[in-house]
Amino acid sequence: MNPPDANPQESLGVLLGLVRSEIVRAMEAELAVLGVDLRFNQFLILKRLAKLGPMSASELARAVELDGGAMTRQLDQLERKGYLRRCPHEQDRRALRIELTADGEALWRRMTDCNERVLAAAQRSLSETERERLHDYLTRVLHGLRDKN
Repeated sequence: MNPPDANPQESLGVLLGLVRSEIVRAMEAELAVLGVDLRFNQFLILKRLAKLGPMSASELARAVELDGGAMTRQLDQLERKGYLRRCPHEQDRRALRIELTADGEALWRRMTDCNERVLAAAQRSLSETERERLHDYLTRVLHGLRDKN
């Protein structure tokens, strides 16, 4: 129950932050059980590359919502671990494309089950209809926040 002076919008923001924190914690715990030494942001980078294919560092930074400096550090670490590589762009010699290596693709296949378990656990108390509604509500909230009009 909210205190009498609590603002519902602030409560929503706190709740969304707590949900994200718990997803991060659960995902990192799942990865640790697998013996995978990755932080959540690194997991997201590999996931985006696996799902969307090669892209520039700036496109990838936007996709995982990291600033340029943080993205460079994460890419350096993942490249040292052998999970991704920077390759020349086919059309623009000045640009680089980030792509998964064979080891990165194999790691993603290992991590997919972790991702599914965490998301299933997060929604286990919801019916299928409630899951669909939650997805719809959060999508609409996101669009509302991104809508510049």
